[in-house]
Amino acid sequence: MKIQKTNAQIADEIPLYSPWPIKKINSWYAKNGWPVGCNYVPHNAINQLEMWQAETFSPTIIDKELSWAKGLGFNTIRVFLHHLLWEQDSAGFIGRMEEFLVIASKYGIKPMFVLFDGVWDPFPKTGKQPAPRNLVHNSGWVQSPGYDVLNDASRYDSLQDYVFGVINHFKDDERIFVWDIFNEPDNLNSGSYKDDNYAVHKAELSLALLKKAVQWIREIGPIQPITMAPWQCGWENEDKLSALDKYMFAQSDIISFHCYENKKGMEKHLRDISRYNRPMLCTEYMARPFKSTFKNILPLLKKYNVGAYNWGFVAGKSQTHIAWDSWHTQYEKEPELWFHDVLRADGKPYCEKEAAYLMRFNKKHAC
Repeated sequence: MKIQKTNAQIADEIPLYSPWPIKKINSWYAKNGWPVGCNYVPHNAINQLEMWQAETFSPTIIDKELSWAKGLGFNTIRVFLHHLLWEQDSAGFIGRMEEFLVIASKYGIKPMFVLFDGVWDPFPKTGKQPAPRNLVHNSGWVQSPGYDVLNDASRYDSLQDYVFGVINHFKDDERIFVWDIFNEPDNLNSGSYKDDNYAVHKAELSLALLKKAVQWIREIGPIQPITMAPWQCGWENEDKLSALDKYMFAQSDIISFHCYENKKGMEKHLRDISRYNRPMLCTEYMARPFKSTFKNILPLLKKYNVGAYNWGFVAGKSQTHIAWDSWHTQYEKEPELWFHDVLRADGKPYCEKEAAYLMRFNKKHAC
């Protein structure tokens, strides 16, 4: 009788490739200097697909917005890719990534590219993307892969061409800072899509895919380090970590994490995960209503020499200046206190004092 293996058993059979030695990654981080930047999508794109598809790719807008980023002192940005872009037009997609890198490098900005994403709409489609829902946070962002692929482990190997094609093409490219393999892979999107109708728990499926992706990338051996970011906190006890979080911390060359808490909460998490003795990147922070602000958090991250990527830059179709609760609370107008984002579409700061603080701080501390 043939015994059907679980996704976890399949994942456990994949040979592990060791992350960079601690000495190597610490030396690499020291040479690169302190990274400070933001999560970036152009204001005219509702999601990754609209940002990168040929019909809507906007190098002129990207150039203008990255010049603003440089003006604020940012030297890195976190940018999301999507496997459907590769399947739709691999050569064109790579060409647009090359064009993006030319623009970014002109402003001294090194991108961190994100390969997969477990957040928001689980049914992505190429082609024309939907218009934003009025005053709703990230109403059009899409997962990669979507539900149909993630829920079927037999389809995971179909993603190898995407991972190999992108990483192999850019494996020696010094314009790229880091590869982020999977954004919040076990996020159930309980406040929006209630993304929980899987054969087994989403975390188990995501871990199986993540292990494959890490193996594919390790076999290529890019010059850029890889990372994966736990995001649900509660990291003080190694023995109580979920299997997914334990894997992400253990297999990252450079540690990354998400935290939208205030200064006290952020410092606790920094101390908790410093036990790995690797450089750290906070790849998502800054939610003003939670007192996760530039003034509260940036000095703390700099004190611990932790890279800083706030969520959002130019407010636009993604509408992340509106709070998460806009999915179930109707906003009649733009909130006085923005949730995320820094600039308006015309480049004017949401808050002049905040922008001035950013410029002063980054001029003093960022390379």
